[in-house]
Amino acid sequence: MGRLPQPASTANPERSWTLCKMKTDISLWFGVAAVLLCGLAGQARGETIAVITDLNGSYGSTRYHARVDAAVAAIVELQPDVVLSAGDMVAGQRQPLLSREQVRAMWASFHQHVTDPLAAAGIPLAVTPGNHDGSAYPVFAAEREIFVDEWSTRRPAVEFVAADSYPLNYAVAVGKVLIIGLDVTTVSPLPMAQREFLEAVLAAHGERFDTRIVFCHLPLWPFAQGRETEILRDSRLAQQLAAHDVAMLVSGHHHVFYPGIDDNGVLHVSAGVLGGNIRRFSGSDIKSEFSFVLIEIDNGVVSVSARAAPDFERQIDSGRLPRQIAGPDGELQRYEPGAVARSAR
Repeated sequence: MGRLPQPASTANPERSWTLCKMKTDISLWFGVAAVLLCGLAGQARGETIAVITDLNGSYGSTRYHARVDAAVAAIVELQPDVVLSAGDMVAGQRQPLLSREQVRAMWASFHQHVTDPLAAAGIPLAVTPGNHDGSAYPVFAAEREIFVDEWSTRRPAVEFVAADSYPLNYAVAVGKVLIIGLDVTTVSPLPMAQREFLEAVLAAHGERFDTRIVFCHLPLWPFAQGRETEILRDSRLAQQLAAHDVAMLVSGHHHVFYPGIDDNGVLHVSAGVLGGNIRRFSGSDIKSEFSFVLIEIDNGVVSVSARAAPDFERQIDSGRLPRQIAGPDGELQRYEPGAVARSAR
């Protein structure tokens, strides 16, 4: 249907031109704004991951230090895509053994202080066992069973890539990041079944992701004084990570924050402690700080920092950390802020 005839205009021509110009200017403004908004919407947001570890207090305690609550509050404010816990969430697994009721009470307290506030904020929590909450030593089988039960009903709201052995060995996807949780609580090389699990996940799914991260409790490197022998002595694992272009291995247990790059370019991140006590770095008089780790990933480029107690607003100056950490397989070189840890292939 054609346009209807328009009545002859009696308006002032100069005023009509002014109104027309105003409409044109407004249309152009909205057009530019729309283009800018579309451009911003097209810029994919990178991934942010917080890491907490070793939150437990004295043996059997259901109490958590106030800095744990402060750290959780700071993390909620930051709104990361996921929080990783590298173990030792409760204070068990020593002699004499605790009763099931005592262990359940500790977990109830942990959920009250950590799990529930994160869940209320819509932040997924992915966990791995530690030597005080779910270790593989046979004498602590009952507490390990409780660990599995507690987390089987609290799966993080993320995409699972491998879930059959959750919460011990599993893999999840967070944006363009593949995160693999490994059950590493004993001082010995990975059992063959675990090695095969890791290989299968990386071989089948690694290429889908820009960044690959593995997290566990025990580290491959001796980060802290007094814990030099409490490491995963497994050079084959280090080679396996490098072969599959894994960006980093995140660990707990040593109670120090240290990011170091090995000879193959893999970043090893020892996460700082929130409970218990802080330690000195291996081969150094420098003492670490209570902290949590923040991992930020943009287009496959990884950056790592740590937020320090008491308010977790201050970033730890990595330039004050030891330049190297010596280990059985050479030296880790301190990661420098702004350095590319490992980018996408």
